[in-house]
Amino acid sequence: MSEYRFHLERYRCGSKIDCPSCGKKRCFVRYIDEQGTVRFPSTVGKCDHEQSCGYHYTPREYFRDNPEAMHNDDCRIDRICRQSVVHARTAPVEVSYISPAIVAASLSHYDRNPLYRYLCGVFGAEETVRLFNLYHVGTSAKWGGSTVFWQTDELGKVRTGKIMLYNSSTGRRVKEPQACVSWAHAELRLPNFHLRQCLFGQYLLPIYPDRTIFLVESEKSAVIASHYMPDALWLATGGKNGCFNVQTVEILRGRDVILLPDLGATDAWQEKLPMFRPVCRSVTVSMMLEDMATDEQCRQGLDIADFLLATPTSRQILQQMIARNPCIRQLIDELDLELVEE
Repeated sequence: MSEYRFHLERYRCGSKIDCPSCGKKRCFVRYIDEQGTVRFPSTVGKCDHEQSCGYHYTPREYFRDNPEAMHNDDCRIDRICRQSVVHARTAPVEVSYISPAIVAASLSHYDRNPLYRYLCGVFGAEETVRLFNLYHVGTSAKWGGSTVFWQTDELGKVRTGKIMLYNSSTGRRVKEPQACVSWAHAELRLPNFHLRQCLFGQYLLPIYPDRTIFLVESEKSAVIASHYMPDALWLATGGKNGCFNVQTVEILRGRDVILLPDLGATDAWQEKLPMFRPVCRSVTVSMMLEDMATDEQCRQGLDIADFLLATPTSRQILQQMIARNPCIRQLIDELDLELVEE
């Protein structure tokens, strides 16, 4: 028996689950309560990929973020702190950062970036460049060209970058034959790198101090939504379970925040509200998508970007016309015509 009441679950066939942070299969070990009193959510645990992912959410951090879980006398915080596998006296590890030169070098070669090419067909090159510049979206050589969503904190320091491959025709992530997701710090093989993720777009907080914040899951959704609703500040957690922790929420202190999860994740995000309420000026979970979605859309787990892109733009309609009749492109070129968008 473990000397600790709360410890990582001992391995047995089928005990490991998919990591809530990096999404890799069967690499996440959950924490359990030796006494069987506390049932932790599936986000409390540790990813095997310490260098490429680094996700580790301990029982001590869980009880700190969810004080209501300690109402049972057997779970008092002083006992938790003594019995947790993470000791309070352990010195905090200094956060690592990516070199600005590496980030700057990625902010180019958009011609081989599939997501850039897709969004050019939706918004045009000028607007797509503006959005990529606003959110510091880069290009990686991995998989022949992919998108880098740099996580830049409020001080302008880059914590890491999530690398994802998209289909240039559909704008959707490539998931077959495997999910093409990686991390900049892992690809760079940086030694002794200590990852502490932040919100995607977090560096925009001091630039727009008065804007209402919409918090979504996907980085791509934040970029796309900021085109349609530029008066709000769109940030992303990086996933359903994303970087929800005390440090992340604290950066939103005094702000008006609206959580806008993907379909199917609303209940999970409702449970996170107690973490936000003592910090934010106001916080709600939007039911907008749930109210408008069909049963099929709910099954697909669509997000705000899917709904915003459901109606083709004039540029997309033109591309569809050209696909059906290539002579239209020749006519446009010969007459030097330009698309006028309202």
